[in-house]
Amino acid sequence: MSTSHTTEVTAYEGEYVWAEVLDEDDSGPQKDHAEQPASRGRAAARVARYAAAVVRAIAGGTLPGLRHAWAATAHWTTLAYMSDEEIRRRMVKRHLDNYVAQRQDVTADINRLGKKAQKLTRDAVDFGLTAEEGRHLNDLSAELKLRRTAGTALAQIPFDVKGVQPTREQIRRYRTIRALGRFAGVLVPAGSAALALVLAAPTAGLVAVPVLAGAAWWLGRHPLALTQRALPADLVGPRELEKPDAPAADTGNDTLHKEPKPFPIRDVTSCEEAREALRRALLALRCDIEDITGVVREPWGWTARVVFSSGSPEELAETDTYRRLITLLKLRRDGLLVETDPDHGDTCTVRMILTDPFTPELVGPAPYRAPLSRSITDSAEYGVAMDGTPLAFVLAGLMLLMVADSGGGKSGVMLAMAEVTTACYDAVTLNLDPAGTGIGDLDQALTLSACMDDETICAVLEFLLAWCSARARQRARYGWGNKWRVSREHPAVCVFVDEWPQLSEKAKKLLIRLLLLGRKEAIWVYAGSQYGTKDYLGEAIGPKLAAKLLGACRRVDITELLGAGALAEGYRADLLQAATHTQVNDAGQIYATGLPGMPNKPMRYQVREILPEYAAHVAAERGTAGLVDLTHTLAEAGLLGEWRALQELCAAPDAGAVEREIPQILQLLQDAFAKEDNPAFLTMDQLHPHLKAADPARWSLWDDRDDLSRLRELGKALSRALREAGVDLSSERLKELDGQPRGYRLASVQEAVEAAL
Repeated sequence: MSTSHTTEVTAYEGEYVWAEVLDEDDSGPQKDHAEQPASRGRAAARVARYAAAVVRAIAGGTLPGLRHAWAATAHWTTLAYMSDEEIRRRMVKRHLDNYVAQRQDVTADINRLGKKAQKLTRDAVDFGLTAEEGRHLNDLSAELKLRRTAGTALAQIPFDVKGVQPTREQIRRYRTIRALGRFAGVLVPAGSAALALVLAAPTAGLVAVPVLAGAAWWLGRHPLALTQRALPADLVGPRELEKPDAPAADTGNDTLHKEPKPFPIRDVTSCEEAREALRRALLALRCDIEDITGVVREPWGWTARVVFSSGSPEELAETDTYRRLITLLKLRRDGLLVETDPDHGDTCTVRMILTDPFTPELVGPAPYRAPLSRSITDSAEYGVAMDGTPLAFVLAGLMLLMVADSGGGKSGVMLAMAEVTTACYDAVTLNLDPAGTGIGDLDQALTLSACMDDETICAVLEFLLAWCSARARQRARYGWGNKWRVSREHPAVCVFVDEWPQLSEKAKKLLIRLLLLGRKEAIWVYAGSQYGTKDYLGEAIGPKLAAKLLGACRRVDITELLGAGALAEGYRADLLQAATHTQVNDAGQIYATGLPGMPNKPMRYQVREILPEYAAHVAAERGTAGLVDLTHTLAEAGLLGEWRALQELCAAPDAGAVEREIPQILQLLQDAFAKEDNPAFLTMDQLHPHLKAADPARWSLWDDRDDLSRLRELGKALSRALREAGVDLSSERLKELDGQPRGYRLASVQEAVEAAL
């Protein structure tokens, strides 16, 4: 018997076992040579058995891993890890994202157009606009208005969570389509790439086999849990993704049915219906109101008082809320006026305008005033308020500023006031206008008139300042206290100044000084201007004046004169529309503060129009009756000689028509064009070297800045210099050039030169 050793592979825990085999037929060494072929056969058989055992061991370790990998791939490909609820939420979220993105796009578009319109508006203030740019700004404003209206309507449409819920068939189709997409888009390309790599580089395939086998071996012992995952965080929480069940849907529908639907106030006939229309509109805008009282039917619409539970009445003045409320109530253009109550912070008066509030029957004709029939200290009626109450106040003691755009009725309002002063027996009327004839329709009733001549205007203002000093001395001598006592012998002086911004710098300074000194001496100024800001008036004098009238004007004029909160309080002169050549629009309509005997509240008034024919008729009548005599009071003041010299200056045939020189800044522009051989236009950048050559100290201030900032400041300085010189010339965008830089055209400069001569 012989003993041999062999190694056998058992299937026990994947371990190798050393076994000892006894061969009882071994007869000893003498048989070795005879049995060599048989031994080699047995050895080969043993190797085969060993190899088979190794293959079985490897397969036993890797096949489960391969099965797990295949199951995981199928689990990922078929979206088995996603529950039907997750797929439903993803499908609803896609609709929600589109809903949000659509509104964000509209908001971004509105913001973009708003910034563009603001830039054009700033350019209009700084440099002015051409007719084409003005049309572009109007078109842009109209488009912006339409976009805001559309955006407001779009924002009011709620997300229909019930209407976008997918069916079971849609969920199954979602899973199938994405499974096919992953198979065709990921698995097939990945398998093809691996096969191509093995065929192209077999060595790389041999290296990859052990790696893959090791991965499969590990995966066989660490199988993946192929279950449905929890809902991702971005799909948990938003109410819009929830699936409304039957009870919740019924409750929501009941709530919607109970929510009052707004209806137009233009269709109502009773106060109760008007109250309900306004209440529903405010609730639709999420206003927390406590009560609506005092509903009154007006000839032009409705008036109501609204009491807020929380928030503030100023919310109604916000642009979006204001426009949406007009739409819900179906009012006329700018047909909503909100007047806050100064005594009750939670209350406001809402006026809803359906028709023109100032009919001829409501306004009525101007009353006749006989010559020398009244005192300047008497109250006079000039027009009517929206509620039918008269616009009546006393002109005595007022330093008044009227601000309105061209066509806003500024000259008409001043003519109405002058018609009153020229009928007084204790007041004289003076007319100053640097750019026109002012209240010239009353020429025969005016004591003095100086128009379109800066030298004469300055002479009048200097005389009035000297007269203030003389009256102050007289007042002290007579013991009259702190103000002048107006009488027939010592009449008041009413000075009407139109087109304030067109005054020269010298005249502006004289006028501002007169405004500060003249009130106590009964030398009162009633001024008119298209703008109310400091850069146009010369000083921030507007807010200091006692009385202010606002026609159609800019928002900045309102806040400059009345304070930052004026718009929210209801002073919306920016909503008034100036007259055009063919349309009266809102000319002569004003807001007023500081008028004696009138409440300081944002009420809209209409001043009665004084027609030129009527003004000429009463002026001739008053001139025939005789004007107030100033001889006595001027003699007492020691200024009678100066007064007569001033009268001669104003009455000279060539007064206001003397030959004028071209303003220096305009001459500089003309010379710059001449040096460039008179091209059709010159940009700001081309003009700058010529200006610096003429006056380096003035025009080289911005050389250290970047080009954009330098040209912007240059444009502002040029615009300011031209305005101060009384030159009507604005820069414009040169669309013939790339980037459309600003500059001046030769034709415009030549027109300004001709106008100055």
